[in-house]
Amino acid sequence: MDNTPASAASDLLYPLDSRPGFAESFFAAIQHVLASFVGIVTPTLIIGGVLGLGEEIPYLISMALVVSGVGTFIQARRPLGIGAGMICVQGTSFAFLSTVLAAGFIAKSRGGGPDEILALIFGVCFLGAFVEIILSQFIHRLQRVITPLVTGIVITIIGVSLIKVGMTDLAGGFKAADFGSPSNIGLGMGVLALIIILNRSSNPWLRLSSIVIGLAVGFVVAIFMGKVSFASVNAPLISFPLPFKYGFDFDWGAFIPIAMIYLITAIESTGDLTANCMISRQPLKGPEYIGRIRGGVFADGFNSALAALFNTFPNTTFSQNNGVIQLTGVASRYIGYYIAAILVILGLFPVIGAVLQQMPKPVLGGATLVMFGTVAAAGVKILATEDLDRRKMLIMAVSFGTGLGVTMVPELFAQMPDLIKNIFSSAITTGGISAILLTLLLPETDKIALAE
Repeated sequence: MDNTPASAASDLLYPLDSRPGFAESFFAAIQHVLASFVGIVTPTLIIGGVLGLGEEIPYLISMALVVSGVGTFIQARRPLGIGAGMICVQGTSFAFLSTVLAAGFIAKSRGGGPDEILALIFGVCFLGAFVEIILSQFIHRLQRVITPLVTGIVITIIGVSLIKVGMTDLAGGFKAADFGSPSNIGLGMGVLALIIILNRSSNPWLRLSSIVIGLAVGFVVAIFMGKVSFASVNAPLISFPLPFKYGFDFDWGAFIPIAMIYLITAIESTGDLTANCMISRQPLKGPEYIGRIRGGVFADGFNSALAALFNTFPNTTFSQNNGVIQLTGVASRYIGYYIAAILVILGLFPVIGAVLQQMPKPVLGGATLVMFGTVAAAGVKILATEDLDRRKMLIMAVSFGTGLGVTMVPELFAQMPDLIKNIFSSAITTGGISAILLTLLLPETDKIALAE
């Protein structure tokens, strides 16, 4: 394989099949890990806290990191056609939170403890993963639905909806006592400014390391500001994966909502994978493109089944890592091997992850804000390639209106059944479904004669 960086004209330092050296690969991988670490562990922290899982939380976090590493390797390596063959960092999607919690409450209402709660959650998540696996086999026949217009809309909504997360972290994090304080905003904006300056450097090493340098400098500054404490770092030395450690259970009431979310995350992953293809300079149509989407969605389902087997929550392809590829110019799929190894090590030795977990929210927010914005910009770039006639403009208007509308008015479905709330509380879900339905229902050409 070629070890030489791509030409400047391609805007990629290392294209998809190049093999960067160890130092370059390690730096690029670290940035992906830092960009996704909080996203990987946070859903577990939320679920564990709400369901009162207590002492099980450290083990669940370890398993989340281990399975994310294994899943990322599968996506990059593409064994037996399972995977997209690109850098597709895996982690728990926030879209699953409400349905996983609902499953947990079903077990809890029966008087179940942590073992019974987790047995039911992992049981329905394991079987639900096969919904996405089966769907992936038909994606190549859905070219009328999986159009650049639909995927551009979904990617844009993903980026825009994530910006709120980045901005909230920059201000201090959800429900932080010092939310919006000058010190938090100053720290976050300082990290953001440093990443921008380094990314615009003509030095490829500085560009390659812009995110990790920004986070490292922000972390050190935060320590001097008194925003970091290692007193709470308390984790076992090592954790080992044990298949279905908590047992296996099933309930139709818990299964159906989770199965629906698997359908929706297939759409979300299609958008993420399309953005990755675009950033990595791969085809956005034709057999190769469909093959990558099909393999990537299959891997999402397979990795989710693997996640349930080894006691963690469903996996999907993370959006923010597309932003890392865009910012660093490193699209080599071999970086995925390094990312996988780092995540597995963090999981097996949870004390390392516990230290990284002390990264202050404003520091992370400063880095993720630009990455999430980059994802939205990638969606806009796809839409800009379309010939936007009245039909497409209408599809965009309704999809953005409904998708972003549920984010702005989250209580919209407060009076609806839980199933409706679980499905349509997500901007990605609502906007994606709107785009697909309108694409199918509206005729390709406007046959309405205009009055003269």
